[in-house]
Amino acid sequence: MKEEIRLKLSGIQVGITGEYLVAAELSRRGYVATLTLRNTRGIDILASNSDATKSVGIQVKTAQGLKPDWMMNKKAEADLAENLVYVFVCLAPQNSATFYVVPRGVVSKYVRESHAEWLRTPGRRGQAHKDTDMRRYKDPEHTYRDRWDLLGWIDESGNLDRLILAAVCFYEV
Repeated sequence: MKEEIRLKLSGIQVGITGEYLVAAELSRRGYVATLTLRNTRGIDILASNSDATKSVGIQVKTAQGLKPDWMMNKKAEADLAENLVYVFVCLAPQNSATFYVVPRGVVSKYVRESHAEWLRTPGRRGQAHKDTDMRRYKDPEHTYRDRWDLLGWIDESGNLDRLILAAVCFYEV
């Protein structure tokens, strides 16, 4: 039996890998996707349709884990960016990537409500949880797996029809 070598990626490697996976999938689906420089605040990828008449900024969130469960920060609750999209991706060893396309409003509401519930729930020893800027988004039922139909583009009035969230999750065995 051939022994497999599995490397644990650093946080920076995970983030960069996620950005490239999302850009590659968008390109595979016929969109034009360009990665931005690391210092572009809030936008990892600029994407447009093939004739460049509609475009959107994409924020990629990347995590390592065993299930569709991504760590985010408090900013995800705000739901303020009108021309921003997010995309979640999971990559299991020896398998191709799976994508979770979630409307921005769904993520914002989930993150806000689940964090409030976590604060109300006592910890393992009965103590109150201390507030933190970390948040978590989960899709255990795989509701948004491969829901690329939810990807919305800017309409004629300049508004996005829908916004999505994508992050990358690397499975470890």
